[in-house]
Amino acid sequence: MTCKAMLKTNAKYHLGQIVRHKKHPFRGVIFDVDPEFSNTEEWYDAIPEDSRPVREQPFYHLLAENDQSYYVAYVSEQNLVEDLSGEPVDHPDIPDLFGPFEDGHYPLHFQLN
Repeated sequence: MTCKAMLKTNAKYHLGQIVRHKKHPFRGVIFDVDPEFSNTEEWYDAIPEDSRPVREQPFYHLLAENDQSYYVAYVSEQNLVEDLSGEPVDHPDIPDLFGPFEDGHYPLHFQLN
């Protein structure tokens, strides 16, 4: 039996927080966090080598928006900054996961069955 060492990773951002990408024109709401890179090798290899983020850092799943569309983004912590605009994100899937926008963030929304 093998034992995998637990990672001790502190995420800088939290669920429901609005962030924006440092290099690309989009922003989004964090709905999940991986303690380190956990996507496919094809996804990672598609990033130009000179701008590939290190794998050993938190990666965030965002309900993202830009001027043209809404989508899900997967972004390394090093490429995010807190969004201080105070504006909500209009992604259509937000009500499925979060409550109404308040005080600059979205509270988690739990549906009781």
